[in-house]
Amino acid sequence: MTVRPSSGMASSRRLPGIRRCWPCPLLVVAVLSLLLVQGVAAASLVVAAGDSSPAFAAQADYTCDGIDDQVEIQAALAALPDGGTVILADGTFNCSGNVNPAAGTMLLGQGPDATFLEFSRNGRLNVSEERVTLDGFHIRGTGYTNMSTNTTLDLGQWLGVLTIYASHARVHNVTGTADASIQAVFLLLHNPNVYAPVLEDVEFVNCRAVDTGTYGFLHNAWGSENTTIRNVRYENCAAINCGRFGAFNPWVTGFDFAEQNDIERLRVSNSSAEGSLESGFHFEWDPEKRDCVFTNCSSLNNGQKPCPETYLVGDPDFFGSGFYLPGGQVSLVNCRAEGNSVFGFFISNPDGMLLYNCAESETGRAQVAGSSAKPVSYCILQSMPVTKNPSLVMDHCRSLDSNGWALFVCGAENIVIRNFTMINPAGIEGKGAVLGCSGEELPVNSTVRAGVFNSTIDLTASGDRPGTLLYALNNRNVTYSGRIYSSAALPVQIEGVEAGDPVLADLEVLPAKSPLLPGP
Repeated sequence: MTVRPSSGMASSRRLPGIRRCWPCPLLVVAVLSLLLVQGVAAASLVVAAGDSSPAFAAQADYTCDGIDDQVEIQAALAALPDGGTVILADGTFNCSGNVNPAAGTMLLGQGPDATFLEFSRNGRLNVSEERVTLDGFHIRGTGYTNMSTNTTLDLGQWLGVLTIYASHARVHNVTGTADASIQAVFLLLHNPNVYAPVLEDVEFVNCRAVDTGTYGFLHNAWGSENTTIRNVRYENCAAINCGRFGAFNPWVTGFDFAEQNDIERLRVSNSSAEGSLESGFHFEWDPEKRDCVFTNCSSLNNGQKPCPETYLVGDPDFFGSGFYLPGGQVSLVNCRAEGNSVFGFFISNPDGMLLYNCAESETGRAQVAGSSAKPVSYCILQSMPVTKNPSLVMDHCRSLDSNGWALFVCGAENIVIRNFTMINPAGIEGKGAVLGCSGEELPVNSTVRAGVFNSTIDLTASGDRPGTLLYALNNRNVTYSGRIYSSAALPVQIEGVEAGDPVLADLEVLPAKSPLLPGP
């Protein structure tokens, strides 16, 4: 380790605003001088890697040698006052132990394509103090081993390469990966032994988990108190190929926002999940979900895990979804699902949900011949009573070229579907959309009636692949409107109803080549 002496605890010559590798020391001085004049300088220290560029090496307060580099990084962090910044140079930092930023500090690299933190021997980046900011580097963790011999659950593995325990954290411009030996790349974990208050106010911007053997982004909680994680924000983040080439467990998802924690005030915008072993965007069944909003998000080609040999729609042992939304208050606005293996949008027990201007295409695209799965573009199931009326509003949503049912509703009550468009579904057993169900199709341990109840459904449907575009079964107090474009002998089929129910007066059936047929 090489340490350059500096006056006081930290140097004011290095600033968190400097992000890229500098071409020469003269430019460094010029930029620093300009920022000092502007009054934005903060106490900072520079740490160079063993392979950093000469310009950075010449300015470094600490220089690593490529072995146990966390020692130099931690020494720099310990030397900072509250509000100070450790600037990591370009190059690779080999960390065989943990890096633990102090409260109110920033760890700043030169961008995820320039600064690399390679963690081995169970090393991790831990945020266990409040008001920590991480910005501009790449993290990778491999080869984690069992560090607990007293429990069957390996607490050393059920962590993340970056684990956030404390509130008011900011993570910007960080890319990460990990093998299958650890639970997640990015983990928010309420652990009362580390940080007892509620975990809240955490922000991810421009972060990516890529080609992992584990979960990309995961929320979790230990203990029985303060297990609600609140006010978490994701902007322009991505989870790509999580668990596709090896998996920590069979349930690896791109984003998992509620594993054993409740979640409140979640905001996810302009983010994507692609190629996950299981779901792209995911919540577990039991946690409470309150005020969760997704805007402009896309979920593509998720559900890479083979479907089980025997499968019922909604079986919790298999997700295969773009968006997996079991219960709670979740809103999706301008979101897209494409090519996911079994479900585009899976919704169960909606309790004040909203889908607005969402689009699905080619759900079930990668289905293997003979698979037991029934692809469903929009699947709405109710297996227990809910309190909100309407329980679900779905407005201006679309399905294109579904390889199964474009829409399947089972056991639902007080739902409102407006301006739903389905074009060219393949259908299942000759039916393009199924609204209602028999008792055999309800999810396991259902406590509600089979069918659809007290709902309004407005849709436009077209396509010649299934013989029946709309099949309604066991409807009670349901009103349909819209247009069905089909030249099939039985484009609309109604079964298991009482006299005058459902109401079909405002539903038109027109020939497939009708001039009123909507364009692409």
